[in-house]
Amino acid sequence: MAPPLGNNEGITGRAVRRRALLTGAGGAAFGAFGLSACSRVPEEGKVEGGDLLERLRDSGTVRIGVAGEVPFGYIDEDGEVTGEAPAIAKVIFPRLGVPEVKAVPTKFGALIPGLTQARQFDVVSAGMYINPTRCEQVLFSDPDYRMLDSFVVRKGNPHGIRTYADVAEKGLKLASATAYAQIDYAKAAGVKDVLVLPDQVAGLDAVAQGRVDAFAATNVTVRMVIKQHPRVEATKPFQPEVDGKPAYGAGAFAFRLSEKNLRDAFNQELHKLKRSGELLRIVKPFGFTEAEMTELTLRKLCPPAKGASS
Repeated sequence: MAPPLGNNEGITGRAVRRRALLTGAGGAAFGAFGLSACSRVPEEGKVEGGDLLERLRDSGTVRIGVAGEVPFGYIDEDGEVTGEAPAIAKVIFPRLGVPEVKAVPTKFGALIPGLTQARQFDVVSAGMYINPTRCEQVLFSDPDYRMLDSFVVRKGNPHGIRTYADVAEKGLKLASATAYAQIDYAKAAGVKDVLVLPDQVAGLDAVAQGRVDAFAATNVTVRMVIKQHPRVEATKPFQPEVDGKPAYGAGAFAFRLSEKNLRDAFNQELHKLKRSGELLRIVKPFGFTEAEMTELTLRKLCPPAKGASS
C-alpha cells in the first residue's frame, strides 16, 4: 500500500496504503543484487543469533526500510524520514549505540525481500502487521501498537454500520484500499464484494458521494481522513474477527532470521519505552492514542517456534 516516495500530500494525503496481509512476495526481483559478503543466510526457517548489532555499532548507521505510508513511515516535505515507526527507531537505535538512522524507501510488497534477500536495509521500520506467514520469513519484535478497525460512513451513519457482519447482512456496498487487511476481514465476515480503491482519500470521496455505504480502514487512518469533512463520520472502533477469532492488527519491526541478537536487544529497549510511557509520547504526534498501546507479545501472534521472544 505505498506509491513511490516523494509524492506525500500530508497526513491525509494520497500516500497511504494499508500493510496488512501482504506476505512480501516478489523477491525474485531482487536476485540480481546478491548478498552481503560479510553475512551468511541461515538455513530456511532457522533462527540464529547474528552479529549485526556489533557491525551497526562499528559503522554508526542503521538502514531502515520504509514504504511511504502515512502515519506509519514516510518521507516528509523536508525530505526527512518520519512516521510512527521511524520515530521509534530514532529513539531506540541511538540507545543501542547506533546514532544514525538512514531511511531506504521502497514499496510495501518489497520490504521483506529487500530485508532478507537484497539486504537493502537492516530492519523493516514500517509498522508491518504480524501474521503467521511473515513469521516464517522474518523475526518480528514485540508489537509497538495494536489497531482496531473503523468505517468512514455518511453523517449520522444511516445504515447503523458497526461491524463487517452488518455490511454483509444488510447487503451494503463496502470499499477499502489496495492491500488493506480489511478486505480479507470483510470477506471472512461474508461481504461478497469489496470495492478496492487507491487509498483512504478515494474511500472518503466514495462515501461522501454515495457510491459506497462505508469505507473500511484502521481506526487511526479513519480518524485522520475524516477531519474537517462535514458529510462523513467515523464509526466506533471494533475488533475484527476471522473464523470466530480476533484478527489482531498488531504492527512491529522486522529483522532477518539470522539476527536474533539485534531483535532481542531492540525488544529490551522497546519494553523500556512501554513501561515508562515514553512510547506513547513518541507516537502521539502521528495520531496514536492510549487505545493503540498494547501488551500483546509476539508469542501470542506467531507460532512459538518462529521467532518468539525469549
